Amino acid sequence: MNQDATKFFVNAAQKLNQANKELYKPEEDIVSYLVCKNSQDAIENYLRGYLIKHEVETNQYKTIESLFQQCKIINKNFGKVKLAGLDCKAQNTDNKFCNEVSKVSHCFEIANSLETLLKKEKVI
Repeated sequence: MNQDATKFFVNAAQKLNQANKELYKPEEDIVSYLVCKNSQDAIENYLRGYLIKHEVETNQYKTIESLFQQCKIINKNFGKVKLAGLDCKAQNTDNKFCNEVSKVSHCFEIANSLETLLKKEKVI
C-alpha cells in the first residue's frame, strides 16, 4: 500500500511543478487551463496518497471535498488547509476548470499548502 501512496505523491509533485512553471510565465502567456488542471490533479493526488498511506480505500470518493473530509477525520491538521474558493471541490474535476488567472493561482496555492502540510507532517 505504501508504494501506491508514493505513486500518488510523486504524481502530485509533478503536477504541482508543472502548474508552478506555467504561473511563472508572463500573465498574457499563462494557459490557465494547465494551471487549473495540474493544481486540481495535485490536490486530488496528495489527498488520495495520504488516505492510501493510512489504508483507506479511495475509490468511493469522487470529489476533492469527499477526499478532504476523510483526511480531516484522520488528521485534524488538514483543517488548516482552506478549500474556500475552490469551485471544483464538490464536483468531479474531470470536466471542471477555471479560466481566470486569479482563480487558478488560488487553486495552485491550495495544492501548495497541501504539499507543505504533508512535508511538515513528514508524510512526504
